[in-house]
Amino acid sequence: MIAVEPTLERLATARALLLEPYGLDESHLRRALGLIMVPGVDDADLYFQYTRSEGWSLEEGIVKTGSFSIDQGVGVRAVSGDKTAFAYADDLSWAVLREAAESVRAIGRQGTSQRAAIGRRRARTTVAPARALYGAHDPIGTLDSAAKVALLERVERMARARDPRIVQVMAALAAEYDVVLIARADGVLAADVRPLVRLSLTVIAQQGDRREVGSSGGGGRFGLDHFDDGVLTRYVDEAVQAALTNLESRPAPAGEMTVVLGPGWPGVLLHEAVGHGLEGDFNRKGSSAFAGRIGQRVAAKGVTVLDDGTLEGRRGSLNVDDEGCATQRNVLIEDGVLRGYLQDRLNARLMGVRPTGNGRRESYAHLPLPRMTNTYMLAGEHDPQEIIASVRRGLYATQFGGGQVDITSGKFVFSASSAWWVENGRPVYPVKGATIIGNGPDALKRVVMIGNDLALDSGVGTCGKEGQSVPVGVGQPTLRLDGLTVGGTA
Repeated sequence: MIAVEPTLERLATARALLLEPYGLDESHLRRALGLIMVPGVDDADLYFQYTRSEGWSLEEGIVKTGSFSIDQGVGVRAVSGDKTAFAYADDLSWAVLREAAESVRAIGRQGTSQRAAIGRRRARTTVAPARALYGAHDPIGTLDSAAKVALLERVERMARARDPRIVQVMAALAAEYDVVLIARADGVLAADVRPLVRLSLTVIAQQGDRREVGSSGGGGRFGLDHFDDGVLTRYVDEAVQAALTNLESRPAPAGEMTVVLGPGWPGVLLHEAVGHGLEGDFNRKGSSAFAGRIGQRVAAKGVTVLDDGTLEGRRGSLNVDDEGCATQRNVLIEDGVLRGYLQDRLNARLMGVRPTGNGRRESYAHLPLPRMTNTYMLAGEHDPQEIIASVRRGLYATQFGGGQVDITSGKFVFSASSAWWVENGRPVYPVKGATIIGNGPDALKRVVMIGNDLALDSGVGTCGKEGQSVPVGVGQPTLRLDGLTVGGTA
């Protein structure tokens, strides 16, 4: 999986976009890092970024908005102990880079955290090994403007043609071309070229006075030509079916009951209720419900949870993370036993472990944090129909909307956007207004059946943490959990 030639090609692209037009080369990067590495500074890095993005949206049968933007800049970081000084600028000149370096190195003398908007030791430059999980092309150019408009119009026609009760269609198309260059005080130089596309579809169905919503979509690290008629048909069918099913929904019952979670996107509950609690910063500070529990049983037998940034073309995947580390396939929970946390460089150093390739940031204007990539549970041995048939009375949730989690306690609340009431092993009617309430570590211990149908989401996930958003993936097989609390409207 480690490829040399693509790594060098991405490095050449990054130099051409981020250094050469501004009279910079790697000697300037070494000089800047040398200015930062005064006594008292433990680590430092430079993060250069160029981002070009485009978006189109359709509503009421016409493409109403289009956007195009270019952003570029550099973030400069110095670390002393657990304190960080950070400066960033959208000017890539040597004068600004030098000023930022001189600003952040003050942390070595003061030992306090600083942030500004604007060498002591030298190391031999080495190119960081990286993966080749996606192409280095610009996805914006994979379709021309007329074709992008036509694609959205085709989606709208397809949705309306499915059923006369579809009264409104909203669709959006987005593409991004992101190039990053990371230079570290230890001499490591890394680069990545990151394409990202997404198509989102929302439909509204009306029957009498009742209106209901259904949505679908997907994307990943490839070109817009991915959205062929087969993909569009799947998205349209999912959105229309969700809206029409919701027209027939009844108020959800409430109480403690058996809950079956469908495969794929319902893994967002795993992401929120468990994944965030396994990030290194929360565990180093002792604020996570999983802190200090490595080697202990935290889930039922059979539950194995991974965070894997190495899946080809996936929305949450990266060739290298935002600190120059190659991404990894990290086993977090193995057969119910906690095996490890997600680490960036700072928290890994302070905890005496190796980074796991999970240092991520929204942009050059943000600090890296330990973050998830693609987080999912491995499949089990049960047929999904067997799992549903085992339920006497309970809830079968196939899609989720918003949710909240408290990292310290692990408590979560999630709303099900698509769910069914199950009686005697058979879904009998769709329900609306169901919320799943529980505690992450406790919920994992309530897993009693794991399906053999592992699925990842279609490529729509975005994760927020400390004001930063990054693309992620989630997934799981069908799961049966006993004794969860369901809030309803019945």
